[in-house]
Amino acid sequence: METYLEALDLWEAVEEDYEIQSLRENPIVVQIKSQKEKKMKRSKTKACLFAAVSPMVFTRIMSLKSVKEIWDYLKAEYEGDERIRGMQALNLIREFELQRMKESESVKEYSDRLLTIANKVRLLGSVFKDLRIVEKLLVTVLERFEVTITTLENTKDLSKISLAEILNALQAQEQRRAMRQDGVVEGALPAKHEGGWKNKSKQNQQENGEVATHNNNKRRNYPPCKHCNKLGHPPF
Repeated sequence: METYLEALDLWEAVEEDYEIQSLRENPIVVQIKSQKEKKMKRSKTKACLFAAVSPMVFTRIMSLKSVKEIWDYLKAEYEGDERIRGMQALNLIREFELQRMKESESVKEYSDRLLTIANKVRLLGSVFKDLRIVEKLLVTVLERFEVTITTLENTKDLSKISLAEILNALQAQEQRRAMRQDGVVEGALPAKHEGGWKNKSKQNQQENGEVATHNNNKRRNYPPCKHCNKLGHPPF
């Protein structure tokens, strides 16, 4: 919100908390223009703050006259005092320490979960370094990433490795593993189809043999032809 108000050149209305003085008799144009600008900035700042909150919070701040009063109220409402922020940060850190990677999770899903908690801690004003996330990943990723971690231990200084570097290494192994599994499945399909065709071919040959045997037996049962005296075909 502070950044948004700064972008609109309205933050000074909160920071300076100026009062708009009444114009004296026969004011000059500069004074009139200055007073008008200050009024407009204060009104715009109020409008931004009113639009950013829920209807329930709006009913609490709508009666406050000064922009600074509104800002201080919102700050206390959403941010809380230092003691409350400290307790919230401790709860989030405890939640971070309990996280473990699930079998069904990808590296990105697990790292996003850790980063979400870490960013919440940072928003509360506590220091949370990327190195802590790196150490968490090294200890809690699944056993199938052990090869990558061992390689990193042998080739890198893990106390200086960046979060992006370890994520790239883990995701690369994950992609290679997925590609190998796809190759195994695709290799199994032609063999399955080939076996199916062979079985079908044998079945067709067997059926054709049975048909041929049946036809031969049938031809033997024909009486001698009255025209040529030969066996194996009907007289017509």
